[in-house]
Amino acid sequence: QVQLVESGGGLVQPGESLRLSCAASGSIFTIYDMGWYRQAPGKQRELVATIPSGGSTNYADSVKGRFTISRDNAKRTAYLQMNSLKPEDTAVYYCNADITGYYSRRTTYWGQGTQVTVSS
Repeated sequence: QVQLVESGGGLVQPGESLRLSCAASGSIFTIYDMGWYRQAPGKQRELVATIPSGGSTNYADSVKGRFTISRDNAKRTAYLQMNSLKPEDTAVYYCNADITGYYSRRTTYWGQGTQVTVSS
């Protein structure tokens, strides 16, 4: 079984930073694209950033220049460095990854989410 576990969320003031982590575990053969999404109360889940196993990253316009997605393939972990946080960044942040397991075909997995609250 494959599992994604996020960590690093919390309550911060506007202008501060947070770093989210997403660790994949289980019977993993290959991890392809990894990404971060977020869902604010009353809104649909939206893309924040994605990073393929090799190649260029992609960001939502609202976070360009403030957020940086990265990954450590050896640790099977993706990160989201969030700087200059704004109240409108408040949301539950979800990690996802396209993974081929030893006993399963390529599947998109989601983490349980981590709350990020930006408030003074």
